[in-house]
Amino acid sequence: MTKNSNWAAPGRKSSGAVFIICPYIVQGAHRVIDPEARLEEAKGLAEAIQLDIKGAEFFKQHTIRPATYISKGHVEALQGPLKGLEVNLVFIDAPISPVQQRNLEKVWDCKVIDRTGLILEIFGTRARTAEGRLQVELAALTYQRSRLVRSWSHLERQRGGLSFVGGPGETQLELDRRMIDERIIRIKKELHKVQQTRGLHRKARKRVPYPVVALVGYTNAGKSTLFNRLTRADVMAENLLFATLDPTMRRVTLPSRREIILSDTVGFISDLPTLLVAAFRATLEEVMEADLILHVRDISHPESEAQKKDVLKVIEELGLEKAYEEHGIEVLNKADLLTRQQLKFFSAQAKRAVNPAQCVVSALDGSGIETLLEKVDGFLARQDKPYAFSLPLSEGKKIAWLYAHGDVVSRKDDEDKAHLTVKLSSENKEKFDRI
Repeated sequence: MTKNSNWAAPGRKSSGAVFIICPYIVQGAHRVIDPEARLEEAKGLAEAIQLDIKGAEFFKQHTIRPATYISKGHVEALQGPLKGLEVNLVFIDAPISPVQQRNLEKVWDCKVIDRTGLILEIFGTRARTAEGRLQVELAALTYQRSRLVRSWSHLERQRGGLSFVGGPGETQLELDRRMIDERIIRIKKELHKVQQTRGLHRKARKRVPYPVVALVGYTNAGKSTLFNRLTRADVMAENLLFATLDPTMRRVTLPSRREIILSDTVGFISDLPTLLVAAFRATLEEVMEADLILHVRDISHPESEAQKKDVLKVIEELGLEKAYEEHGIEVLNKADLLTRQQLKFFSAQAKRAVNPAQCVVSALDGSGIETLLEKVDGFLARQDKPYAFSLPLSEGKKIAWLYAHGDVVSRKDDEDKAHLTVKLSSENKEKFDRI
């Protein structure tokens, strides 16, 4: 084993003994900025579903081997340690092909799973809503269909997952494909119904209407902790990757007494497979409909800048790059983990930032939260429109309401009426009309 090996055995209750391999491609599209950080993230993925990590290592290689992804020498060198550690699962933190997976399972005599497969396992344990479960199953079926290959009878005792994946033979493969395709069609129909319902809910909110503010960010950046801090909710917020999967929405009252809908979304991650982005597009619709995007960053993480690029890439794929630049705030979270010097640096940086704006906070201890709420208030106030009102002076309650919920630009009183120009949000204008 290389000097980078880490033979930790946490000794906690697990659902399997796993060995983690993080190949570091020195050149090419799969190059990793910081192999050590990527290895820590891979461990985090395994820990997210309580796998017992028997060992973990990264190693450099210059090319991807068509047959096994990693080099023949590494494949052979791992045979003994994997057997000695009684490992029943190897997690390769890379996108390996079905052929590579099959060849490695033959040599190592244990199940092999790649990055996409493990993320799907995590999503499967996290989904709580009907939509979330359907999205997971759709992604899993799409992934599994690509793994249907010939001559795999040696894996019948090892492969888990979808129960209808059968044994060898062309007839069985075709049957499996047909069953998967039929299930995919049914799921898409069910998802369409769910999305229609969500669309109706969005229309209902627009009739209120409340501005929607969406939290996005790299997984484990602290979105759910911030969501709980702002809404006093109890959304699952643990130090785990993908702790939140299903979108959660709550109403929040800002300092100006403006009310908004705050939406917590699934966290992003580097090299998120395309099929997962597509399958969870409906989950991200709340972001696409948002009036303001809060990009939550773990500013204490050594790879914070790289994580930022990964999130912005997904935002760009959703066609929201321009909207984010004009209506976005970078929430530099986990300030409680910074040194005094780092905090001073990021606070100064936040004061200079414009598009998008920045705000330094700690969702854990609450520092900077009031400033963040004021920034959100200010951004939404830009969308307010001026309205002219002529009200009898005797209607003091209505006049007071306008002062409390809007920005009074001008006022001129005559003998019996007050003539006001007031900037109001569309939702407050509708509320005033109902008084």
